[in-house]
Amino acid sequence: MNGLQAYQRVNTQTSITDADPHKLIQLLYNGALERINMAKARMQQKDYAGKAQVINKAIEIIGGLRSFLDFEKGGELAARLEALYDYMERTLLEASAKNDMAKLDEVANLLRSVKEGWDGIREEVTSQQRSAAAV
Repeated sequence: MNGLQAYQRVNTQTSITDADPHKLIQLLYNGALERINMAKARMQQKDYAGKAQVINKAIEIIGGLRSFLDFEKGGELAARLEALYDYMERTLLEASAKNDMAKLDEVANLLRSVKEGWDGIREEVTSQQRSAAAV
């Protein structure tokens, strides 16, 4: 492992260790999107084994996102997200099996949409925390 890889690994581990639960979800979204982009690059390079590995990793990350769903507090929204995550996982499997770049783009666009909503909530949460701390 070269120095840069070692630094990136430590930096990633530090980010995860220091992350609050909301930030951890953001990191998972980023990780899934990164793996999908890597899969597209591997597909273009005809590195099908590498493509399969990173798509499997993206599926694992989406499974991780699914595990954070709180059906008691989240109600219908959590159920809809679970169905969406299930669809994303199945679509990624299909993209891998058929080397379908459009399916990868579809899942990436869905992930970005959900991530944007989550990022918006982050701003609300941090501003509420600042307001509470100021009181």
